[in-house]
Amino acid sequence: MNATLKLGLAASLMALPSMGMAQEAAEAAPDINPYIFTTLLFLIGGFLVFWMAAGFAMLEAGLVRSKNVTMQLTKNIALFSIAAIMYWLIGFNLMYPGDGWWIAGVMGPWFSITALEPVGLEAAAASLDYASVGSDFFFQLMFCATTASIVSGTLAERIKLWPFLIFVVVLTGVLYPIEASWQWGGGWLSEAGFADFAGSTLVHAAGGFAALAGALILGPRIGKYSREGRVIPMPGSNLALATLGTFILWLGWFGFNGGSQLAMGTVGDVTDVSRIFANTNMAAAAGAVTALILTQVMYKKPDLTMVLNGALAGLVSITAEPLAPTLFGALWIGAIGGVIVVVAVPMLDRMKIDDVVGAIPVHLIAGVWGTLAVPFYNADASFATQILGIAAIGGFVFVASAVVWLVLKATMGIRVGEEEEINGLDMSELGMEAYPEFSKG
Repeated sequence: MNATLKLGLAASLMALPSMGMAQEAAEAAPDINPYIFTTLLFLIGGFLVFWMAAGFAMLEAGLVRSKNVTMQLTKNIALFSIAAIMYWLIGFNLMYPGDGWWIAGVMGPWFSITALEPVGLEAAAASLDYASVGSDFFFQLMFCATTASIVSGTLAERIKLWPFLIFVVVLTGVLYPIEASWQWGGGWLSEAGFADFAGSTLVHAAGGFAALAGALILGPRIGKYSREGRVIPMPGSNLALATLGTFILWLGWFGFNGGSQLAMGTVGDVTDVSRIFANTNMAAAAGAVTALILTQVMYKKPDLTMVLNGALAGLVSITAEPLAPTLFGALWIGAIGGVIVVVAVPMLDRMKIDDVVGAIPVHLIAGVWGTLAVPFYNADASFATQILGIAAIGGFVFVASAVVWLVLKATMGIRVGEEEEINGLDMSELGMEAYPEFSKG
């Protein structure tokens, strides 16, 4: 054996212990990939759902009359900002109580401000959870803000700004976190077997129930219904903006439903996210096409506003279970959402419930339908438990919202005066117009 070979063999033998130590260290090191990819899912999903705030703003700005556009834009940016603060201050820890809060036993402390991980966190020095606290908080905040956005459109064109924003404080800081904790915080509905994957009832129907309570107490717009019971059309100011808003909401919904997989660290998880995207898109398309065909049949002409809301109702309908159905399943679930819009909008008008943008049919009624449809594809869900969850969440949010609206009405008033409403809330409440170059004079 020559000297070179001897040296190489000796070096190899000396390296064996270090190679073993490196292998042991690698085996002992935590697998950080699930943490990284799930955190990334929350962040991407979160900023997609944030973009839905722009969608709601554009949709509402397009569906209200031009004299109320600035008011709707102000409400939408303000409600999101208030939700961000209230969810940090109270909501997040109230919704995910851990050992600190239990709504049945009224335990505390629940008033604990959300804290993030330290700067420069190292995997070796941390016990890694499924994702970072920052990404989880950011993602869940977007759902909270969405619930408030639903209320804004229904009550448009006649509600005062500051009472509305005070209601948003209560809704985002207390009401939504409590009912969402029953399911997503490991509460009693979760233990009972209730299933709502991304929030058809927990977010959308809840927002719809809050809006319904407000609409009943606030009353319809001046001139909306004649003494003979006829519905007086009040066309929106800009259907291009409303269409843009719908497409933005459609885009954001991929984050809304896809992020609700809550994991992207395995092949199975990331494949499921792609399945959720496909089903979400199919349901929206089916809702839009169904509304298009139905309005042609019923009114002899297609109605763009119904088509827009049909797409949104399809999205709401699939949100309770976007993973389990086949593409055909997503199609018929979304199609029924489109039917709901076309039927429910005139039904509400016959009941003289004035919903300016159609949020109650889209979010409340289609949300209930989507939650009831879950057992068709999810064997772990039952119709009885789904009905229980809808009744509990709907009853709580409706009654609690009604109490808040009534208190606001009694203390500071929630509706603008007749003259202010006729002239428009942009000038009476804000002193500025969205389209000043088109104003008279």
